Amino acid sequence: MFRRREPVPFAFVAESDRFRGNVTPPPHERASAGQIAGRSLLGLTLVAGLVGSLILGMPALSTGHSSTSTQQSQASQGH
Repeated sequence: MFRRREPVPFAFVAESDRFRGNVTPPPHERASAGQIAGRSLLGLTLVAGLVGSLILGMPALSTGHSSTSTQQSQASQGH
């Protein structure tokens, strides 16, 4: 099999990875103090929410040994 060297339409698309333009992108603007404060406040709020949900959810995740033992003792007294 051999390749044909005929020009194909839209050949520039295949060569686009080799093309380097002379236009440089604009520099990134520095964030203002208000933007930095807002981002940090948002991050702290998210972290505080996760920690708070973990603290409030810990009693639900713990196994209640004391409550099961009292239920068993009341059930054995009833029989």
